[in-house]
Amino acid sequence: MRSSWFSKLSLILGPRPPLNWLLLCLISILVLIALLGSSSSSTFDSITSNLKPDTYTNYRRLKEQTTDYLELKSLSVGTVGLSELPFCGKERENYVPCYNVTANLLAGYDNGDEFDRHCDVSRDQQYCLVHPPKDYKIPLRWPTGKDVIWSGNVKISKDQFLSSGSMTKRLMLLEENQIAFHSEDRALNDDVKDYSHQIAEMIGLRSDSDFFQAGVQNVLDIGCGFGSFGAHLLSRNVMATCIAAYEASGSQVQLALERGLPAIIGNFISRQLPFPSLSFDMVHCAQCGIIWEEKDGIFLIEVDRILKPGGYFVLTSPSTKPHANSLSAKRASMLSPIQGFAERLCWKLVTQEDETFMWQKTIDPLCYSSRKSNDIPVCKGNSDAQSYYQPLLPCLSGNNRRWIPVQNKSSATSLSINDLQVHGVVPEEFLEDHQNWRTMTRDFWSLLTPLIFSDHPKRPGDEDPLPPYNMIRNVMDMNAHFGSFNAAVLDAQKSVWVMNVVPVGARNTLPLLFDQGFTGVFHDWCEPFPTYPRTYDMLHANGLLSHIISERCSLTNLFLEMDRILRPEGWVIIIDKTRLIEKARYLATQVRFEARVIDLQNGSDQRILLCQKQFLRR
Repeated sequence: MRSSWFSKLSLILGPRPPLNWLLLCLISILVLIALLGSSSSSTFDSITSNLKPDTYTNYRRLKEQTTDYLELKSLSVGTVGLSELPFCGKERENYVPCYNVTANLLAGYDNGDEFDRHCDVSRDQQYCLVHPPKDYKIPLRWPTGKDVIWSGNVKISKDQFLSSGSMTKRLMLLEENQIAFHSEDRALNDDVKDYSHQIAEMIGLRSDSDFFQAGVQNVLDIGCGFGSFGAHLLSRNVMATCIAAYEASGSQVQLALERGLPAIIGNFISRQLPFPSLSFDMVHCAQCGIIWEEKDGIFLIEVDRILKPGGYFVLTSPSTKPHANSLSAKRASMLSPIQGFAERLCWKLVTQEDETFMWQKTIDPLCYSSRKSNDIPVCKGNSDAQSYYQPLLPCLSGNNRRWIPVQNKSSATSLSINDLQVHGVVPEEFLEDHQNWRTMTRDFWSLLTPLIFSDHPKRPGDEDPLPPYNMIRNVMDMNAHFGSFNAAVLDAQKSVWVMNVVPVGARNTLPLLFDQGFTGVFHDWCEPFPTYPRTYDMLHANGLLSHIISERCSLTNLFLEMDRILRPEGWVIIIDKTRLIEKARYLATQVRFEARVIDLQNGSDQRILLCQKQFLRR
């Protein structure tokens, strides 16, 4: 029976092919299926680009090097056969995803919420690279870049500058292709010094140099303008982070980051800021444009949430009330509504000078529990929970394990064993992690120093050159964990600041980072980061790829976002499992990064991917 069926099939199909031919067909089909599967897993694999831009290279080109502890391997997969992504159009040169007022209005957002961040509405993902503007130049090295930036690097035209008012023109000078900010020896900077000194005296300090010792180590500067106050605080060893609303013109946050100052896009509209409770020692608002008494004081409640016990809220703002014809009337019209909410928040008005008012948050947690029934209630649940754009809550965070008054903080940069236990961290694990990163960072800098910390190799007969200025200033740790990378670069006395990012869904270590005096935010890496293009010099990611895979997010979108926020000739350091590093190396080639893999040679299943973004033009 079986023989008869096979004979009929042979008559239909013809003579039976050789066995080797059948095996060859089977192997070909399997290979084709594998190729199709690989292609479908990466959306942009099908995108090709015939555009071959000019590549601007210099001494910062990544080269193969070998050290005693690291083996640098050249890229084994060439660009032949790999499709490089095309450039986006000119309209995306300063594009920030998730801020689309038109789309937000169509989606039903109003009452100011249309200006907020809505990634669920703005679904206009394009698989292309955001290229720099025509006049873009590599920023000047720190600290020169703090006072002079290239005007072509930011979105502010000469007409916008000239029409921006006398205050703007006093803050900075537009000279040919540069914007020069007032340096230490100019009159306006003396105004900033005087203002900072005034705030210190209002606290009861002799000088603003005493901020750090008095426990004021971490300041949130709302609507920071061009960052002059924050820049001055950084010179006083105080971490000042600017937060301001998204502006299509790119001012404030974009200008602050271009100057090498910490900044992030954020709003006081309807959702909580991406910070944990009890994060900042001082919240500062100087003409920041927020009407604090609106919405039954809910913006002040949000300030209370992120402010540490004994912390200060500083408000400097001239009254715009038409009936305020005298200084006393101005003070009264401004103070009256806010003071009423401040009393309900258990805040105390410390003092006022001219148009500057200062309140202090209570250090007594019992103040909340003894409130009247019709006052603001205390929130239920864990106030240390990850706050990632949750709705603003009309309740007070209240007490938790980290209720430590600002005045009781140690001026030391390291945390005690008791401090670590408050955060639920095993001291041995914390110390071991810090020590490992000291060694690892020393290895990074040994590899990178000849490339990014010197202009040219020393020539025979030359005298020893002076220590070079740091060419890396804005650094982001995309998966910060305990903040050990931040601590290591500071221990190495590198003049950088680090934006520490704790991914949503990862272990919540952000309160620990703030208690170390660092700055950072919660962020969901399935979404774009709230910053302007080309604002970071280095991106560091340890274990982030594994987290992204576990969250089922797109690695392709992650690399596109990394390319968007990284400056030309910037660096990427990724540490992860070998299989993910191999995939990341392929994606790095797609976004036109120069990529090398470093073998740790310690027997682990981890590798380092070291990339440099090329300076590409159309």
